[in-house]
Amino acid sequence: MKFGFVAKHRGAWPVNLMCEALGVSRGGFYAWLTRPRSQRSLSDEVLGAQVHQSFVRSDRTYGARRVWHDVLEQGQACGLHRIERLMREQALRARPRRRGLPKDRGTRGAVADNVLDRQFRADGPNQKWVADFTYIWTAEGWLYVAAVLDLYSRRIVGWSMQESMTSQLVVDALMMAVWRRGKPVALLHHSDQGSQYTSEHFQKLLDEQGITCSMSRAGEVWDNSAMESFFSSLKTERTARKVYRTRGRARSDVFDYIECFYNPTRRHSTLGYLSPVQFEKAQEA
Repeated sequence: MKFGFVAKHRGAWPVNLMCEALGVSRGGFYAWLTRPRSQRSLSDEVLGAQVHQSFVRSDRTYGARRVWHDVLEQGQACGLHRIERLMREQALRARPRRRGLPKDRGTRGAVADNVLDRQFRADGPNQKWVADFTYIWTAEGWLYVAAVLDLYSRRIVGWSMQESMTSQLVVDALMMAVWRRGKPVALLHHSDQGSQYTSEHFQKLLDEQGITCSMSRAGEVWDNSAMESFFSSLKTERTARKVYRTRGRARSDVFDYIECFYNPTRRHSTLGYLSPVQFEKAQEA
């Protein structure tokens, strides 16, 4: 590392002064300079490029473990600690998570029991769906984003975006999920106790589709932690660092995150570091 520093800065300062300051010999530096690079160094250069490519492709959101799985998928044999070292050397650091939850000031209707009871795993698709909505600031005002997530594969199966926080917002998200996945046979739908989900409008849709309703207990955000995790990822990895001039731009970016990155590409630790789409295809094979 000392010789590398001298080589990098020898155009700015005399070599002998830098060698003396760093406690290395001038002859040793020139011997290092002409010595052929080691196989390890050459391998690190190739691997480092793959690490950087994976990090950038994830929009600078992947930590070492997800980058490691990307590199392994490309056929490279290496350990997690080596990936961590290469990321440190390139100053590649994933963004820290930040959370922000919307406040619902509407009048609540009928509240269902917490049937899900924090059992966030499903044996097959379309058995357990969790839902919630969040908001994104734009120069035109708030954009509300509702989503429905299948706990089997962590896939977003339905979503909707509107200017207002109404029951239609969550109804549209659920209708997209039903349209995509087909009318469920025995499905549990879990949400919080927001007025949109307790509304007659939404409850009627659940009854028509034969879907069992489950709701989090008041003030217990962990009762719907899988959904909170998705919105945390959406904000941390995409929307929190952007300023949207219009709701249309925000809609396009959220759509791109869900359909072009999160569902088909983003790796999940709960799925063995596969994306939701990859996981479902692997289970079908």
